[in-house]
Amino acid sequence: MRRMTLRTLAVSALVSCAAFAAPTKDAVFPYPMKVSTLKNGLTLVRVPFNSPGLIAYYTVVRVGSRNEVEAGHTGFAHFFEHMMFRGTKKWPEGSRGNMLGKLGFVENAFTSDDITMYHLAGPSSGLEQLVDVEADRFQNLEYAEQAFQTEAKAVLGEYNKSAANPGLKIEETVAATAFTTHTYRHTTLGFLEDIQAMPTRYEYSKQFFKRWYTPDNCLVFVVGDFDDAKLMALAEKAYGPWQGKAATVTVPAEPPQKEARVAKVTWTNPTQPRTGFFWHTPAASLKAPDGAVQQVLAQYLFGQTSPLYKSLVLEKQLVERLGPNYGDHRDANLFGVDARLKDEAQRAAVEKAVLDEVAVVASGKVDARRLQDIKDNLKYGLLMGLETPDDVALQLAYPAGVLGAPDALDATYRLLDKVSAKDLGAFAKKYLVDANKTTLVFQVDVKGGGK
Repeated sequence: MRRMTLRTLAVSALVSCAAFAAPTKDAVFPYPMKVSTLKNGLTLVRVPFNSPGLIAYYTVVRVGSRNEVEAGHTGFAHFFEHMMFRGTKKWPEGSRGNMLGKLGFVENAFTSDDITMYHLAGPSSGLEQLVDVEADRFQNLEYAEQAFQTEAKAVLGEYNKSAANPGLKIEETVAATAFTTHTYRHTTLGFLEDIQAMPTRYEYSKQFFKRWYTPDNCLVFVVGDFDDAKLMALAEKAYGPWQGKAATVTVPAEPPQKEARVAKVTWTNPTQPRTGFFWHTPAASLKAPDGAVQQVLAQYLFGQTSPLYKSLVLEKQLVERLGPNYGDHRDANLFGVDARLKDEAQRAAVEKAVLDEVAVVASGKVDARRLQDIKDNLKYGLLMGLETPDDVALQLAYPAGVLGAPDALDATYRLLDKVSAKDLGAFAKKYLVDANKTTLVFQVDVKGGGK
């Protein structure tokens, strides 16, 4: 989805404010960063970056489909992302986007299981106007019931479009099979019946905004060419009056899985069969290495340098695509692999090859040299990708939102650097076991003589 005359002031609304600090000796992130917290709890992260005349402006809200604990109200985090472009009294619908477009900004947003992200990039000369409109919509969003219902229909259209692709059905089926209790049981889009009921949830939508769009639940990242004192003066004026505290909800814990499960999908349009395995694994954390271990293990087992990829994709050509399926989450989620088969007849051979490779790692046989190469690739791949303010802001903001710390990116990579061969073996032995596994069986049955 998508969109005062300035004086240098003392920023009296700040609780904490540190000077720009050069990266420490063991830091992975190569640029200085300053983090300040307003009295209302809003976190402001600024990173000077050599991009004359350009900035990126990211706001991450720590709410995603994980927070949707009320029956009948799934998909609301994603739906509300749409509503955030509807306007305010100061900037009625359409005027905000027109103004930003004329200034040269591009904007978009996305929602995940754990966060909602709003991002803009454009000229630093427009920073004053940008701070003003962003602070305004996060405090004063306003929309009529008719506009709400119109957007609800647009979200249903988005769901129907996505449902034409096997990916959504696979995601829905795996989640509903692997999870029985936790809100990760539904996708970010939500259950179809809940999306269909959204036009009747106007009053609830206003409650949702009040619950989660609060200063203590948001982090703002500004990266690029800016004057920090002027930026902070703007932020104090625009965001300082924002009040509210994020709601607290109890997300139901997923009980341990005690026997293997199968997520079966039959597709009636021409496509290729697929398979996959998904195991319950611990949440990512800055206090434990589990997330870092899984990032490395995913590449070690299923990445493009793995023996499995070399065998199934390049040499035997049984599989068109093979890749890991893992992302850091606030709560325990899934670690997995999925493969697009060239032929249904190869399913058993591919599944055996995958599980055999997992068993090798679980037995403790880990190539230390290849492990180090993967860690180096993850680290230097990150650094090589930090080419623009937008790149830097995204890499910082996403893990910060999931893990709840402005320096989560650097902290994660410090944990990653310590991952050992023993860690991979122990993790696979503990979690990648049959009773903890959900197997995807995606078959094609085209009416009228297909597979």
